[in-house]
Amino acid sequence: PSPLFESTSPEKPSLLSICFKEDPKASLGAHLHNCDKGNMEDMFVPSYATVSGLVEGDTIARQAGVQVGDFIVAVNGAGFRRFAPDYPASELENLTKSLEEVTLSDDAVVSKKVGDNYAALLAKIKEIKSSETPLFLSLERHGWDARAHSWTRFLKARDNDVPAAMMMIQNHEAWKTKTFPIDLTAPGVQSLLKLKAVSEVDVTEIPTVYVNYGKLQSLESEVKPEEVVQTFVIFTEMMLQRAPDPRCPKTCQFIDLSGVSITQGFRVDILKQIYAAFEPNYPETLHKMVMYPVSKTVAYTSKMLLSFVNEQTQKKFVITDNLDVVCTELGWDKAEVEACGGVTDFMHKHEKAGNAMIFG
Repeated sequence: PSPLFESTSPEKPSLLSICFKEDPKASLGAHLHNCDKGNMEDMFVPSYATVSGLVEGDTIARQAGVQVGDFIVAVNGAGFRRFAPDYPASELENLTKSLEEVTLSDDAVVSKKVGDNYAALLAKIKEIKSSETPLFLSLERHGWDARAHSWTRFLKARDNDVPAAMMMIQNHEAWKTKTFPIDLTAPGVQSLLKLKAVSEVDVTEIPTVYVNYGKLQSLESEVKPEEVVQTFVIFTEMMLQRAPDPRCPKTCQFIDLSGVSITQGFRVDILKQIYAAFEPNYPETLHKMVMYPVSKTVAYTSKMLLSFVNEQTQKKFVITDNLDVVCTELGWDKAEVEACGGVTDFMHKHEKAGNAMIFG
């Protein structure tokens, strides 16, 4: 593997084409979402229709590799775009399994009347399907953190305040430019990976970033704070890339406090640094953050220590000493956790990528 970790959301979209030549009357086998309702969250969506779900079975969509979140940008070469593409097609990866030559129009199709563009796209598909000409759909696939998908999250994080959301997403994009690529061979990052101080548990649809707080604190003298943040970012990026729907990627976070005393040895500065990177750059991606084990008597103290976290995020915190609660919140099988000998060994069993990033 490369010693440099890039963001898991590519800057450029990729292309996908679907030809109905073999079965002209077949349906696509996908549910479409109307992105032509005049909603502010659709302002960076490149077209007027996105795939919101796939029909079960051996459909044309599944055969062609269509995924949730793909955008239909052209029908038989006629463009149905909200705006012209940022990159020429020659610069983009084509994911099509069997390539057909169709010249795409880069023209934006914009009707001032809400709904007209989506209706025109459906009418065009219907017109071609009723003719002798095979239907040919052109789609674009954007990364989970591209504006086409992420703008909705940033807008929600700023309570639909467009100028504030624009400032937030621009700051995020500047942060990405500064942060990536991350050098995996940095001594501190390697120490964190080898000791599994930051790792993953990927057993459910919403995977979990695992943080062993005791190990983090034990490494404090040899690991720089920014290396802790970088390692956390690496696993967060990998988790979010695996999301089944790029429009709403989610992760959980599990803070393993085994052997850490909240009242004596819990140094909140590490969490502050992680939060300072996570909150402005991955808004609306946290499903649950579970801290365990924390006795009921000091749970209130824990919440006071975490007062720097915004109110909405605090609602997603679960601070508990009950393994049943942990497993319920994170979707883990308690019997399996206990059979593994505890949460740490359960993490080792279900870690997917950590070892591949260890060099030497």
